[in-house]
Amino acid sequence: MSGYAEDPAGPYAGGPWRNYFLILLDRIPTPIAVCRAHGEVLIANPAMAAQWGAAPGQLRGRNLLDLFEPRAKAQLDRLSEALRLGRRSRYPVEVRWQDGSDGSVREGELTIDPVGDPSVRPPALLALLRVSETAPPPTPRGSASPVEARILALAAGGATTASIGTALGLTVDGVNYHLTRLARRWRVQGRTALVARAYVLGVLSADSWPPAPA
Repeated sequence: MSGYAEDPAGPYAGGPWRNYFLILLDRIPTPIAVCRAHGEVLIANPAMAAQWGAAPGQLRGRNLLDLFEPRAKAQLDRLSEALRLGRRSRYPVEVRWQDGSDGSVREGELTIDPVGDPSVRPPALLALLRVSETAPPPTPRGSASPVEARILALAAGGATTASIGTALGLTVDGVNYHLTRLARRWRVQGRTALVARAYVLGVLSADSWPPAPA
């Protein structure tokens, strides 16, 4: 298969536009994934990966049906039939999943949108997640996901944002997304305050060097 279905950047796959597309995807707060027609994740942004306490690269190759449980089979059947016939529209699918940070069951809606060159069949799928407002908070204020804990440990050891990203398979914007999310949750400002708070809350081990998650 060739065309946009092979590259999550779609029409921006060539040259510097691909990097601009990926940077923009990282900065969008809405959970987003680009998938093949059968559901295999090509790329996910930090907001999507955060639903499982994971790094975006850890979702690559996973299937949406393994990550989300559809609540109505008829919605999936309608999407499958539309893809078979080459129709292009937005298809909502109500889903539930287990939060990777605290194990709670969350609910929301995936909006599936076939994207890319109309001549390429089957198309790639753009999946946007709307989390139900009635769902519990994804992470208690005093805890951190495994990815967040690893970011904090590297930051405590003096690693730069770029080196943290390289170590964990994140972009610079992806690292900043997690740090900003933590700062808002813990109501602190700055990396030094975040690291100090992590030790106080027991997220980082007090007797380890190099710094390590507790």
